[in-house]
Amino acid sequence: MAVKDIVVHVDDGERAKLRLELAIELARRGDGRVIGLGVGPIVTVPAFVGAEIPAQVWELQAEEMKARMAAAAAAFRRHTERAGVATEWRELAPTIDDVGGILAVHARYADLVILGQPDPRGSRSGVDMEAVGQVVVEAGGPVLIVPYAGNFTELGKRTLLAWNGSRESARAVHDAHAILTKGAKITVMRVNPPGRDHARRDMASVDISVALARHGYEAEAAHVVAEDMKVGDMILSRAADAGVDSIVMGAYGHSRLREFILGGATAHVLRHMTVPVLMSH
Repeated sequence: MAVKDIVVHVDDGERAKLRLELAIELARRGDGRVIGLGVGPIVTVPAFVGAEIPAQVWELQAEEMKARMAAAAAAFRRHTERAGVATEWRELAPTIDDVGGILAVHARYADLVILGQPDPRGSRSGVDMEAVGQVVVEAGGPVLIVPYAGNFTELGKRTLLAWNGSRESARAVHDAHAILTKGAKITVMRVNPPGRDHARRDMASVDISVALARHGYEAEAAHVVAEDMKVGDMILSRAADAGVDSIVMGAYGHSRLREFILGGATAHVLRHMTVPVLMSH
């Protein structure tokens, strides 16, 4: 499935270039459009604290945000002006700390949204884990998260599909067509929780592999037993062994008031990924 509208979160960090390059490549495959979305996070404090902060501090914050958004817009133009694809720039400044909510709303009108993994080293590139979780849970479509480190020149040629037969993983399989290339090689990995029916699990891996093969992909079924390692570790370990360029998996989580709780394997992969990960909820 060719993607026509790709939303990319663009900031003034160095990793924005890589996210844009991946978006441009996907747009070229299907004559699509790259939509750069600059969202300025606003620092919020309780009212009783805010009253004590001098007006000059708020003015300096506003000036810094204005400068950062200008830098993000310039980066978007610089990296897309000769790309040969249609582009659009959107710039938004939330009045509250709701970057994830704004990204999720815009994602619902696109075929794919691309985000950057939060950088634990303190870089300003990417969005924080709370925002990533909110977009994954609320977008209603595929979210491609790009690691904070590493270079990725290929996408969708060799993929690991983490499959457990759930609604979320089925959604991810359908959404994966947005990044898979023709004849892509897919390793379908079924992590077997102990104490279940092995025959049914093995058949499920074979069935989804056959379905993928009908779409022209080279799919192979594999299964592992997650007794000594966490499921997230098992997914990442198998991805490294197979030398894949991406991981496709269902995302598990829910919202509780304004807090977005991600499942253990989902959160683990998001924190420790070494290749781009496409998630669907």
